Amino acid sequence: MLRIGMTTLSHFTYPFSILQNHSSPRLFLSFTPFKTLQFRPLIPRFSRTRHLIVASSDGSISNTGIDPRYLSCSLPGRSLKIAVLLSGGVDSSVALRLLHAAGHSCTAFYLKIWFQEDFENFWSECPWEDDLKYAKAVCSQVDVPLEVVHLTDEYWKNVVSYIIEEYRCGRTPNPDVLCNTRIKFGAFMDAISSMKFDYIASGHYANVVHSFEEEKKPSILELSNDMVKDQTYFLSHLSQAQLRRLIFPLGCIAKDEVRSLAANFDLPNKNRKDSQGICFLGKIKFSEFVARQIGEEEGIILEAETGDFLGKHRGFWFYTIGQRQGLRLPGGPWYVVEKDIPNNVVFVSRNYFSLDKRRRLFRVGSLKWIDDNRPPSQTNELQCKVRHGPGSYQCNLTMECDEDGGEVGVVEIFEDDQGLAAGQFAAFYKERKCIGSGVILESWDDQGFPVCPKALEIATIGGRDISKLGKPVKIKVQPEVVADTFVASRE
Repeated sequence: MLRIGMTTLSHFTYPFSILQNHSSPRLFLSFTPFKTLQFRPLIPRFSRTRHLIVASSDGSISNTGIDPRYLSCSLPGRSLKIAVLLSGGVDSSVALRLLHAAGHSCTAFYLKIWFQEDFENFWSECPWEDDLKYAKAVCSQVDVPLEVVHLTDEYWKNVVSYIIEEYRCGRTPNPDVLCNTRIKFGAFMDAISSMKFDYIASGHYANVVHSFEEEKKPSILELSNDMVKDQTYFLSHLSQAQLRRLIFPLGCIAKDEVRSLAANFDLPNKNRKDSQGICFLGKIKFSEFVARQIGEEEGIILEAETGDFLGKHRGFWFYTIGQRQGLRLPGGPWYVVEKDIPNNVVFVSRNYFSLDKRRRLFRVGSLKWIDDNRPPSQTNELQCKVRHGPGSYQCNLTMECDEDGGEVGVVEIFEDDQGLAAGQFAAFYKERKCIGSGVILESWDDQGFPVCPKALEIATIGGRDISKLGKPVKIKVQPEVVADTFVASRE
């Protein structure tokens, strides 16, 4: 039985799906002081936590003590009612304090997306208790109310289940994009719709430009001032309806300045490290999560150029195109270059960086455009990000229809890239403006890594009966080769 030493009341949510309408109210958790976990249907409401008493200075700072440019993305002087997503980390905490300093009436919300009791033992290392403790302490400094919102079921159905299915199909999804679209600014936005907030804010590094003079003019998503930390890639699949309700106070500030502000505010989490990895896993390795959800199935590793049987693996779903770590093969570096999904075969190569095998052409589906879902009028001379980070490519985008009549984009980037993985997102930009994104598809128009016929034949044989292949070949160690600088999508 789960016991808890803080007071929260039950939180009501509606199930959220981008494909379905809202259904009837659901059962949800109710925590009472030092009592066992209960389930009960209640009237729609939120739970307000009792603030912790922090044994330190209150950390309050007057507006005059803050450089005005730090408030430029916080809509100062408007006295708005703002819902602030607070994770317990430094970024969202500084965002809250900036909005408070700008004169807004803030309510903080902590989203609880950790898994239900069935997963209690497996998720015992998840740090949500610490996150919530820090979130409460930050709110206590400036007497901002904090609500705990339970979105575990919504997260499982709309993010985690999708991730598992995509890995089963051999693709590499991006949970951060899905979490922003479907949970933080989807299910949560719907859940608080009756509370009449003017805006919803978070600690994302991005900038939203709203037009207050022309009501029908669309809001714009722009790159932040910190190109290394910029998170517009993770926000690129938002709709215009979602973007209109958002503000990001950190969009005008660099990460090192955020850390300085945290120190100036004397935040209780000012020295806390930034979180890494997938948001719902905590300290658990992603491979452990995949193994639990999908299982393991022995398969073979073949060299793409020769068909040599190099070793065995635990299942193709543990590997992503461009991945280097985890192969455990001598004489490398080895890279995953292709996968045979039906036969559970992983193809690898040591020649991943040779110029004749680089990709400049790929297709994207599930396209969503931020400007009321209208495609850009000009599709030439755009910029494209195929992963989070400061790097982008100049590109041309050509719109086509697939066999089912759906919209598909053919993307030609002007430089070479080898980390294109099906299931990841490609985000498109016009200078500093993010205009939308789509999911990278499996079809490469013959631009994929060439796998020799012998390797394809052995994959069919070995996929049916590994014993027919005998023992793996002895790998010869190659002289060290200086490769181009490259960061794989999931290294």
